[in-house]
This record gives sequence, structure tokens and C-alpha cells, in this order.
Amino acid sequence: MTKPILISGIQPTGRLHLGNYLGALKNFVELQNSGKYDCYFFIADYHSLTIDFDPGKKVAETFGVANAYLAAGINPKQSTIFVQSQVPESTELAWVLSTLTPPGELSRMTQFKDKSKNAPDSVNMGLIFYPVLMTADILLYDAKVVPVGEDQLQHLELTRTLARKFNNRFGQTFFEPKELLTKTPRVMSLNDPMKKMSKSQPEGCLFLDDSPKDIESKVKRAVTDSGSEVRFDLQNKTGVSNLLLIYEALTGETVSSLEKKYVGNGYGQFKKDLIDVTIKALKPFRESKDSDKKIKSILAAGGKKAKKLASVKMKEVKKKLGLI
Repeated sequence: MTKPILISGIQPTGRLHLGNYLGALKNFVELQNSGKYDCYFFIADYHSLTIDFDPGKKVAETFGVANAYLAAGINPKQSTIFVQSQVPESTELAWVLSTLTPPGELSRMTQFKDKSKNAPDSVNMGLIFYPVLMTADILLYDAKVVPVGEDQLQHLELTRTLARKFNNRFGQTFFEPKELLTKTPRVMSLNDPMKKMSKSQPEGCLFLDDSPKDIESKVKRAVTDSGSEVRFDLQNKTGVSNLLLIYEALTGETVSSLEKKYVGNGYGQFKKDLIDVTIKALKPFRESKDSDKKIKSILAAGGKKAKKLASVKMKEVKKKLGLI
């Protein structure tokens, strides 16, 4: 029996951090190892062009994400790993889908509104068009399942809407994919727990390739509060709550069990143990030694497989549209 295709990707926009691991990579590996899906994990280099970037670093950043996939446990013998730009059919299908997309639909997207509000000088058509390209990335491979957090549900609903529009007008062509809601902990900055962890604030960000010394330094300096009780309270103990969630996500120990574990111990012992846990969890990323040659080979094989699938779908689309 053929397994349903599952697809997701990560943008190559610099060093990956703990939020990328807990919010995506860790989940990718669990989905792969479940044996339920035919997994396609891509590196979204076209999407990454929507923000300021250095062309001289783009290849290295792409290889960095591929290396992180492998270090996390994604196995190219079990999953297909490829680069978005290896499959030009994605942008070709995105153009077709754009002709079915009302402009107002895109301008109402929550993520676009947030980005345009926070950085109005950086707004470009790529940011507006982003959900259409994302739709193409999904429909092109007949993906039936897409792992998403709640912040991506709006984009996936657009994917279903455009699939339905195309099917109604030109005949059954695309699946309407289902969301696979993932429990993705909202990892906040260590030095400002009111903001998401981000590479733009490196002092509060745990990068996957940070040295043990850097991890120790950052966790020791992590914001807590004036008290000493290790207790989960998002309103009054935001910093400690963030650290508890990180600890839980890295070990599987529940927040309630951690609260009991550190009764009477204070923040010192709690942070010391969290440092040890984090160093151990990120060890594969520090020690990953995969060569560029090996990564090129894996991406070439994955790209060939993905392009073969995409080419078949794009030929079907063109035929439905009456194109040569």
C-alpha cells in the first residue's frame, strides 16, 4: 500500500537555532520514524530570497540546513531531501495558481501583516506571494499531509482553497491536503522571554552548533525573576517558564515533574542541569562531519526524485490548461 506523501521545509537564512530544532527538525524525525508517511523535506531557498541576504553565503547556508537535517536524524534512505530551486516546476505552478488568487486574499494573511508592520521598509512582492509559492510546493507533489503549527494554518487553508478552485474549473487535479498539527513549543529568547528566540538577538539564542561553553554562558545568564522557586507561571515567571518548556521538550520530562524535582533547589541547580541537558541534545549538530561532497550527492538524488514527481504533475496541469 502506498504511503501518503508528507512535505515540509526550512529556509536557509543563517545558523539554525533551538527553536528550529524543537519546532521542526525534531518533529520531522519523529514523523519519518513513524513509518506512516513518504516524507519529503526540502530546503526553501526560493522562500529565503524574500529577506535581505548575501549571495556569497547562500550555498553554505543551504548546505548548513541539509547538514542539520542529517544531524537531527533525517535519513536519506527513508526520506527525500532536496532543494526547492532544484525543482523549477514549483515557481511555474505558483504562477498558474497566482491567476486564481485574489490580491486581497494575500494582503489579509496574518504573517504578511505582521512582517509588513514590524519592518515596513523590507516589504516586497515576494513576501505577499509567499503563500502561493508555499501552495505550489505542497500541491506539486500530491502531498496529503502537511505538518504545521497554528501560525501556518491560514496558509494551508489557502492551499486547499486554490486546489479546490483549480479542480472546479479545470477538472480534478490536486489533493486538498490535511494539516498535521504539531506540538511545537514556543521557544522564547533567553534574555527577553517576551520575544521569540531569534538569530537577530544572538545573545539570547541557542544555536544548534553552539559550543558547550557558549551554551553554559547563555543559560547561566538567562532571565529568571527575583524569586527562587522553579515554577511554571507564564504571567509572573515568564523566563523560568520558558526554561521549563525547553527542558521538557529536550528530555520528555513533564513540566509538573520538573517543578517537583526542583522544589527547594532554586535556580542554580535547575540551570546547571538544563545546561547539561542542552549540551547533550545538541551534540550531534556540533559533531556532524558530513562532507560537502556527501551532501551534494544526497541533494542531487533527492532533487532528481522530487523533479520526476513534479514534472509529471506539471504536465498534467498544462494539459488541463490547454497549454502546449
